[in-house]
Amino acid sequence: MEALSPTMEEGQVTKWLKGEGDQVASGDTLAEVETDKAIMELVARGDGVLRKIVVPEGKTVDVGSLVAVIAASDEDISAMLGDTAAVAEAGSPNGAGTPAATTIAREPIATGHLKASPVARRIASERGVDLTTVHGSGPGGRIIKQDVETAVARPAAAPLGIGGFEDVPLTQMRKTIARRLGQSIGPVPHFFLTSEIDMEATVASRAALNALEDGPRISFNDILLKAVASALMQHRDCNAWWQDDYVRYFNEVHLGVAVAIDGGLITPVIRNAHTKTLRQIATEVRDLAGRAREKRLKPEEYTGSTFSVSNLGMFDIDQFTGVINPPEAALLAVGSIVEKPVVQEGQVMARKRMRVTMSCDHRVIDGATGARFLQTLRRMLENPLAMVW
Repeated sequence: MEALSPTMEEGQVTKWLKGEGDQVASGDTLAEVETDKAIMELVARGDGVLRKIVVPEGKTVDVGSLVAVIAASDEDISAMLGDTAAVAEAGSPNGAGTPAATTIAREPIATGHLKASPVARRIASERGVDLTTVHGSGPGGRIIKQDVETAVARPAAAPLGIGGFEDVPLTQMRKTIARRLGQSIGPVPHFFLTSEIDMEATVASRAALNALEDGPRISFNDILLKAVASALMQHRDCNAWWQDDYVRYFNEVHLGVAVAIDGGLITPVIRNAHTKTLRQIATEVRDLAGRAREKRLKPEEYTGSTFSVSNLGMFDIDQFTGVINPPEAALLAVGSIVEKPVVQEGQVMARKRMRVTMSCDHRVIDGATGARFLQTLRRMLENPLAMVW
């Protein structure tokens, strides 16, 4: 099992595209694997015959686990399947095996005669499990993640109505979200800035644009993203990453856009958003969001953002605060556009207003720095022509 995304620790085989006995060549797609972010392709790293599928569809295994064996049709693969200690030797030109055995497992970390995967060791350490008491179900008796979790398992799940609850295992995405939030809300010193923006001019501009016959329909979110990218070009201090020993300030805006999908949340990235037209942003967001919901994004399409936007306005959420996605220094949480009474030129009148809340990493952004960015963003949305000035 390869690491198919930057944060992947384990993967679930969702579908085998090749069967046992099939001839395969290096680069052929063997299976589809669900990672913490998307469904990725597991490809062959050598030529030969797919002799054995070790991990069935629906099974989750650690990165580095043996999932299948590709070898010559007449090659003895029993050593690979029965003892992972023989795997390294079998795949070595200097060992007893032949070079044809090209797709093999990474040798698990071993201490003495105890074999356990890195993830299994980490979980055992966190939960106080003595690995010498755990039965290993992996190849050659290796202890894998599921073995440790079984050792500390809670009572079996009870269906609703029997016991009054249901235990649902975490998806790969939900596990990663939990880990990433823990890495953010604890170590990152958040503070929050809220601004209310008059959206009358933006509403009118959107209506005029959508009255045109050609081009994609423009959403309020598209306009917001364009405004955020333009504002960040004027406030590089907010377009930054915290890097422990230094702060990295970007001269380009790679905008993360939070998208809710089944089982969690993913943030596709609009690369060089500051150079793109409103029409280009609208088209790209729809494409990325559609493929995100199908779990078909590539790692480079959801990593590397310099600033993120999370919009819950379509769910009638008036205001909320978001958690920063490290190493980014800020995130903008966007509420709904609401008609409310406001005083303007001494008169009470109904105006369409929208609240945004900026989450800031205080190690990078000071209060006045974030406030100036929000002032620029507000000016652009209250006068859309400011985006092209």
